[in-house]
Amino acid sequence: MEIDFGSDQRDMDRMGRKVELRRTFNLHSCIGFSMILNSSWPFVLVTGTYSLSNGGLAGNIWLFLVVCVGMFMVMLSMAEMASITPSAGAQYHWTSEYAPHRCHKYLSFAVGWLSTVGWIACMVLVSYVCAQQLQSLIWLYHPGYVAHAWHDSLLTISFNLIAVAFNILLVRKLALIEGLVLILYIAGFFFVIVVLWVMGERTTAEAVFTEFENDSGWASMVLACLVNVSGPVITLIGADSSCHLAEEMRNARWGVPRAMITNASVSYVLGAVMWITFLFNVGNIEAVQNSPYGQSYVAILYYATGSRTATTFCVSLILFLMIMCAVNQTTTASRQVYAFARDNGLPFSTWLCKVRQGWDFPLNALLATLVCSLVISMATIPSANAFNVINAFSLGGLFWSYLIAISVAFWRKITLSERFPVGKFIMGHKLGLVVNSIAIGFLIIVLIFSQFPLVAYADAQTMNWSCLALAIAGMGFVLYYFLYAKEHYTSPVERTRKHE
Repeated sequence: MEIDFGSDQRDMDRMGRKVELRRTFNLHSCIGFSMILNSSWPFVLVTGTYSLSNGGLAGNIWLFLVVCVGMFMVMLSMAEMASITPSAGAQYHWTSEYAPHRCHKYLSFAVGWLSTVGWIACMVLVSYVCAQQLQSLIWLYHPGYVAHAWHDSLLTISFNLIAVAFNILLVRKLALIEGLVLILYIAGFFFVIVVLWVMGERTTAEAVFTEFENDSGWASMVLACLVNVSGPVITLIGADSSCHLAEEMRNARWGVPRAMITNASVSYVLGAVMWITFLFNVGNIEAVQNSPYGQSYVAILYYATGSRTATTFCVSLILFLMIMCAVNQTTTASRQVYAFARDNGLPFSTWLCKVRQGWDFPLNALLATLVCSLVISMATIPSANAFNVINAFSLGGLFWSYLIAISVAFWRKITLSERFPVGKFIMGHKLGLVVNSIAIGFLIIVLIFSQFPLVAYADAQTMNWSCLALAIAGMGFVLYYFLYAKEHYTSPVERTRKHE
């Protein structure tokens, strides 16, 4: 294929954007970036701790496969839009282009806020996961260690600081580092798979594929499975991170959608294989869940190998991959903040979108994401269910932004199909409508059930407070919009029309 590097400048001109970021990513490094951010197989092991009580082995495996299909439809829908408009703003930019004229400004503003909140919460979530892996290593050698909520918060803040420092000091080497870490990521997958299949305690295929359980008091088995949807979703989310690197990737119009689809295809397969392996080797579920190591997979590895050294190696590998995932989450979150601030979508936008000459990365946006992550990290101290709260909060923000962006594109295809643009990735009109329809239905289901607590009769400690956090964030952006942004926010389509 003949690479058209001039298309990048033409796309920036059409969007009315000034080139401020260095294009250091190509297709392969962008795939590496998004796959490490996705971290599907490490997240399978991490989220297994929270998934086993709802649906049982069979419920979890079939739910995971259904989520793979739904998420792939979402990625195809977004890849199509990314091939038309490769912008770091992604969802909110696409919403402004495809939404009805009378509401494009407000909808794109809402999507910008939701996406920003979602990515910053994801950044905190991954740092929190890093903290949990470090604590598991402590428990492995010091069983008497007592973890307090403030330990979680301080460790989460520490990993946030590491991720931001990496993005500041090594930003120009990021594309190279992604390729090297990707090799370790793939090698680590095969290492853990072989260890578990060769040395693990085997569960029967009948139990894995046919035995459903409802241990949390839900009214039906279907409901018990659906409230568990956040686990597989957070495992598979992240392929769209390539969109936010569109202004740092060469030949972005062609490369971004292919990076998204390649990442989704490979990551979902790796995640499914690891999930099947995990469930086949889980052994005694109650013993694994109540193990003194904090994480179910740590207990499974320790019981399988009988060696603290081997278990430490595996957990340390996953901790390193999670740290790199946090680095990439921070990159993505900061690019979203930078892009949205260019259109005056955030408080202090002039400062947030500033890129110092010769630096080629948005330092101020990085610092802002750090401050926000510190606030969220401290806010989780009172919650004994912090992982699920942050998880649902991040999914709520991101999935609402996906839903609105795909819905307005779907509306545009139905009402003005002859005027829907064509990019470098084409699904065709009829297939595109089918894919968009499935994606919209899937997103609605996830948005509903991701806000449920994991147990039917929740108290203040086990309640999923993410719906309240999302409501507060929603009230914040509505208030900010009508007090300030309504007059100052520039919808991307307005800038685009001026330069067409």
